[in-house]
Amino acid sequence: MGRWTVTHAPLESLTSWDADWAGLRVIVAGLGLSGFSAADTLIELGAQVIIVDGRDDEANASRADTLRIVGATDVLLGAAHVDALPLFGGLAPELLIASPGWNPRQPLLAAAAESGIPIWGDVELAWRVRERAGRKTAEWLVITGTNGKTSTVGMTESILRAAGLRAIAAGNVGTPILDAIRDPEGFDAIAVELSSFQLHFTHSISPLASVVLNVAEDHVDWHGGYEHYLADKAKIYERTRVAAIYNADQRETEAMVENADVIEGCRAIGFTTGVPARSMLGIVEDLLVDRAFNDDRANSAIELIALNQIGEVVPRHTAANALAAAALARAYGVGPAAIAAGLADFDPGDHRIQAVARENDILWINDSKATNPHAANASLGAFSSVVWIAGGLSKGVDYQELVSSHAARLKAVVLIGTDNTGLRQALERHAPQVPVFEASVRETGSIAPDGATGTARGWSVMAEAVAAAARVAEPGDTVLMAPAAASMDQFSSYAHRGNAFIDAVGALMEANSK
Repeated sequence: MGRWTVTHAPLESLTSWDADWAGLRVIVAGLGLSGFSAADTLIELGAQVIIVDGRDDEANASRADTLRIVGATDVLLGAAHVDALPLFGGLAPELLIASPGWNPRQPLLAAAAESGIPIWGDVELAWRVRERAGRKTAEWLVITGTNGKTSTVGMTESILRAAGLRAIAAGNVGTPILDAIRDPEGFDAIAVELSSFQLHFTHSISPLASVVLNVAEDHVDWHGGYEHYLADKAKIYERTRVAAIYNADQRETEAMVENADVIEGCRAIGFTTGVPARSMLGIVEDLLVDRAFNDDRANSAIELIALNQIGEVVPRHTAANALAAAALARAYGVGPAAIAAGLADFDPGDHRIQAVARENDILWINDSKATNPHAANASLGAFSSVVWIAGGLSKGVDYQELVSSHAARLKAVVLIGTDNTGLRQALERHAPQVPVFEASVRETGSIAPDGATGTARGWSVMAEAVAAAARVAEPGDTVLMAPAAASMDQFSSYAHRGNAFIDAVGALMEANSK
């Protein structure tokens, strides 16, 4: 290891943009959006920065050229550079910024930890530079969970903007958090989506309000076990100042709040899709109500919005996300009228409980974002009679509980994907009475609508799946494409899979109209 020489302020004093970052020797691991943003920020602050990434492709080469131009000490691309810590002219690095997804056990990160070099994520860096002379300092409303993060952060952003605030959704979605921090005008509030990977490398953030939407087994290999995954999720509550918001329908999240070291005066606020108790938000007769942020919460609740004002289809998990977003905004001080306006205006985007068509009282729903059983569980629970299009790259997950929980609502199942052994076994065990069809896997097939012959197989399979579903669906049924699996065995992404479903349903509707 190189020599240790310090010529700048100690790390513990680096708590604002205007602190003395000059000369700090920093390794940035990863050259994706967040890594690029972190490197660019540190260079602007005057730090010495070496960027390391195992991929030496065209996109990284372009980013590397940009960073060298603005003053990076070096950019090291390729697998040969990710196993050992580089030196700064013989001097050891003093800080490592890990991009989301870089595992703590990865050799470069492990070497830093063994050498006593602090490891931050881009979120930790953003928190430390958020205060800057001459600019407003945004409040952070932070959001995590196994599912629903992106929807909730978008809802929160929409509510804040409806209240007339300058707000943005950032972090693990859309805008990198450091780009939001560096905005010249600044923001009143930032709705920050945080993954478990990002939370692992946070150490000092102290948000105004925080929420864990839900938890289920996910990324356990990265974290080294489910208990470690839960521990990283729970870090979001540490040092929360006003409201630590939890899912009252899931005990694990409440326990996280109970064990969190929050700032004195911080309140525990629950949300539930049932009738709320005191200090909770919930649902009463299809109305979202607030029984937490009102003076007479012992005896009354404040009406926020009717469910049918949020959307045509509002499954239980969507209502839960809306309640969490409302709680975050209420913690900031947003009034009920802006809550209603923001939720009504929110556009959830494509591929998540997306109503595609309704014909002959049959509803067609695209939920291609349901890439794991936990997400599919939420969408299956929203409908009573379902023709389920499911399957794909399972990543070794267990489907037994998912199928057993929803066997009674399954009218038929149409399988896509190249290997559905686990899903088929679960159906045979828990829903033997449900007919199962399979869209065959074609190596060649019709050309995709965009002309992309390389993905024709996926389009063909989805067309077969939709045709099979149409043959068994009857008035009152919902045809739900919620795969509970990743897409990369037959599609390039969940969006490609969702678009294939939308196009296939559209073609079916057009054929039926002739």
